[in-house]
Amino acid sequence: MPTLSMFYGIIIRMQNEQGGKYHVPHLHAVYGENEIVVSLDGEVLESDFPKSN
Repeated sequence: MPTLSMFYGIIIRMQNEQGGKYHVPHLHAVYGENEIVVSLDGEVLESDFPKSN
């Protein structure tokens, strides 16, 4: 996965996998042990980030 950006401990990567899990181009944002996967139109495809209050 190519890394697009790294800031404040957050790593942003882009992925477009042929026949993969999400079937759309998407971004992975990783912070520590947490990861969120977001499509390029902003839809959250998967997340284990804690909910904010």
